[in-house]
Amino acid sequence: MSDSLLSIKDLHVRAEDKEILHGISLEIKPGETHVIMGPNGAGKSTLGNAIMGNPSYEVTGGEMFFDGKSLSDMAVNERAKSGIYMSFQNPLEVPGVTLGNFIKTALEQRTGKRVRIWDFRKKILAAMNVLQMDPSYAERDLNVGFSGGEKKKAEILQLMLLDPSLAILDETDSGLDVDAVRTVSEGIRAFQKNRDSALLIITHNAAILNSLHVDATHVLAEGKLIRSGGADLVNEINENGFAHISEQCADGT
Repeated sequence: MSDSLLSIKDLHVRAEDKEILHGISLEIKPGETHVIMGPNGAGKSTLGNAIMGNPSYEVTGGEMFFDGKSLSDMAVNERAKSGIYMSFQNPLEVPGVTLGNFIKTALEQRTGKRVRIWDFRKKILAAMNVLQMDPSYAERDLNVGFSGGEKKKAEILQLMLLDPSLAILDETDSGLDVDAVRTVSEGIRAFQKNRDSALLIITHNAAILNSLHVDATHVLAEGKLIRSGGADLVNEINENGFAHISEQCADGT
């Protein structure tokens, strides 16, 4: 195996008898931030769900390795324990479980160790301060009655405290106003300071990337990675759009 944290080779994925991803290959090393961009319906979220092991998505071909181990027989909870985290476009509401207790339990499951309440409280309050979250949200039922922006902040709060080896952020910026995007970016940037951890950011809007370090950008269209480049590819997409990239690839340029 290579020194990649995540290695995807010729991945094919389908849902409801329709193939969505057609031969995706991707390598992410520890400490790197990769961005997947593309128009709606390109298969971006499908890729994230396949990595996470969502049973609604069937891997029909190819291989995925995380930290040198095959993901093919690993359930969602096993992937989470191994260090993979995914935020969602539409986070679920969980009545009866507070945000704080949810994160504390997840952290104990991830590390296999009990978390001291006082130490956890200090960490969660510090992280909530970065995200400009009212501390009272830690005692509220997970996402119940949260605004769209607060739900997204709660996802990034989990990211900061769970400290996974690989974080997949699926359209974290969708539905956020300018100020909320800036605040969420602060949390992501704090996570990036751990250079052993990697990020896979899935988005069709580059606003959240403005203040983040990006190592590689990939364009996904119609279930295929049609182009990869560095951070400058984000600027090219902003200037010319996805259609321009697709036309270039069709012309072989």
